[in-house]
Amino acid sequence: MIVPLAPDEVNTVSHLIQLSVAPVFLLAAVAGLLNVFTGRLARIIDKVEKIDAGIENKKTEESKKIAKDKSRVRRLSLIIRMQNINRSISLCTMTGLLIALVIVTMFLSSILQFDGSIIIAILFIFAMLALITALILFQKEIFFTTSFLKRKEESIKAPSKKI
Repeated sequence: MIVPLAPDEVNTVSHLIQLSVAPVFLLAAVAGLLNVFTGRLARIIDKVEKIDAGIENKKTEESKKIAKDKSRVRRLSLIIRMQNINRSISLCTMTGLLIALVIVTMFLSSILQFDGSIIIAILFIFAMLALITALILFQKEIFFTTSFLKRKEESIKAPSKKI
């Protein structure tokens, strides 16, 4: 036998769904950021693999050593970028998990009739701190990339100025 919900119960559930819409949109934004971060990580990994393949394709040990020495700075740059993006991905994932916990806590506090406002506030604050840190690391990765490209451009222009 199906027991119909009382009107006030329906209003409570609909109100909870309305309250959970904002965090759900935030989850969608976090998913978009994760997509961007993983795309950048994949491109960095491809570049590292290309450098490694170029070194391995050298015929002699001496040419391999020269290629390793030439690519050392670029490879180090890519590793630093990879570490920043990995941290950003971890923190962004943590943000998503914390926001999901906010939504679950909202529903549980209503269903189980307890005051979850402090828990919700703390989870949301930690989610925002994780997101802020992820975005700062992402900005650091972008800065590192652009500074490397500027140095590379300057090194290409430098010989032509001496002539």
